[in-house]
Amino acid sequence: QVQLVESGGGVVRAGGSLRLSCIDSARTFSSDTLGWFRQAPGKEREFVALIDGIGAYTHYAESVKGRFTTSRDATTNTMYLQMNNLRPEDTAVYFCAVDRSGPGFSDHAHHYSFWGRGTQVTVSS
Repeated sequence: QVQLVESGGGVVRAGGSLRLSCIDSARTFSSDTLGWFRQAPGKEREFVALIDGIGAYTHYAESVKGRFTTSRDATTNTMYLQMNNLRPEDTAVYFCAVDRSGPGFSDHAHHYSFWGRGTQVTVSS
């Protein structure tokens, strides 16, 4: 039932900003923990950020702390990832995902049951 679509990716110079959006067209993830992951060519998928079901708690990978902010809007059932001071090493396909594995919060990809198809972020030096 959950169908996720990411948008907002693109090409930006180092130091620039992008805002990614993730929406469930069925509007069914309003109470779920949501996560952002990314995968660069030749690398494993890695955790980026998560936000709890009501937007009261967030957690970030060390590599993006202070630069990225995730949020959610319950009225539109949309999750956002604001990315500032982007670096070339941030280049990757970014995915949003829904965690329905149970209570608690996880930054492990295997706990996330539903995934979008991804949006490409490219940061030039």
